[in-house]
Amino acid sequence: MKEIILVKNGELALKGLNRSSFEDILIKNMKRRLNDLGKFEFTKSQSTIMVDPVDDDIDLDDAVDIVSKVFGIAALSRACVCEKDFEDIKTTALSYLSEELEDAKTFKVEAKRSDKKFPMKSPEICRELGGFLLSKFHNLSVDVHNPDIIVTVEVRDKYAFVRGNNIKGAGGMPTGTSGRAGILISGGIDSPVAAYMMAKRGIELCAIHFASPPYTSELAEMKVMELLKKVARYSGVITTYVVPFTKIQEAIRDLCPEEYFTIIMRRIMMMISEKLAVHQNCYALITGESVGQVASQTMYALACTDCAVNMPVFRPCIGMDKEEIIAISRKIDTFQTSIQPYEDCCTVFTPKHPKTKPHLDDVIKAESNIENLEELMNEAIQNVKKVIIK
Repeated sequence: MKEIILVKNGELALKGLNRSSFEDILIKNMKRRLNDLGKFEFTKSQSTIMVDPVDDDIDLDDAVDIVSKVFGIAALSRACVCEKDFEDIKTTALSYLSEELEDAKTFKVEAKRSDKKFPMKSPEICRELGGFLLSKFHNLSVDVHNPDIIVTVEVRDKYAFVRGNNIKGAGGMPTGTSGRAGILISGGIDSPVAAYMMAKRGIELCAIHFASPPYTSELAEMKVMELLKKVARYSGVITTYVVPFTKIQEAIRDLCPEEYFTIIMRRIMMMISEKLAVHQNCYALITGESVGQVASQTMYALACTDCAVNMPVFRPCIGMDKEEIIAISRKIDTFQTSIQPYEDCCTVFTPKHPKTKPHLDDVIKAESNIENLEELMNEAIQNVKKVIIK
């Protein structure tokens, strides 16, 4: 009994003449993610991509789990290949879906006849196969509106496929179809969620993390790498830069007014991130900020931060409350890692009374106290540590 995975495109179906190029990128992403499991063949056909395992020892459970996390897929399903013969279709449906049908109370049959030479039309396939399955499973009744299981038969050019219920895909657009952007990643809850949400829109991620030893520990950095690994299950490979930030933070502490510590730190982080992002052919930055969540995330503070760079800044969490962000972090399995008690550099030298309504002129004046700032930033960039997260 030969099984394959049928992948249903999501938004790609709305694309015009360039739709094929989007599908090619989706296939490339699936191929890269499935590479460790073995060899697969990919065939495009009518908004469906057939993923066919070539090696006999491939674990299809693992393959389905991996494919379900690839952006650009609306739904997927395991399907059994059979001959374009109705008797073989009946036999295959009976044996392949017996476990699901025994556990169900209601069902319906759907048929898609791409090969118009097949002697039975779709309604006839549904009627005859439905009657056959009713005769074999006395626990079943027909419900065409809300069945427990939908038995689907697809008759295509070379073969027919029998499958059960669809599995929900990750949705969104294939990673890499919307360009590259740099994500400022901390060890908190918000930034991994922001990374996931922008990757879902087809953006390839480059991560920038700021470390301030000895004020931050190696465990904090390891925590960030673990978070990025969890995001990479959806986004694919993430090129990551760890920026040594200690000297800059000490300069802010020693030379700037305390009430501006956080906003100046954020501005300098953005400046460094922009330099690294340009080097990585990124055209935007991403942060996990949400309006009003902390003092550095007021509308006034965010305006001062944005003025530090010349590229767009995407904030997908900007209008979300904490519970909404946490819900997504649980969904993508980053929450438990995020709440581990290892502090990042954002908590170093936190002012007692931060400025919540800063004026840009005052911020720039305070920032200018660091006379060798450009030199410090260049030194930090020269000493970044590069890590490839898969």
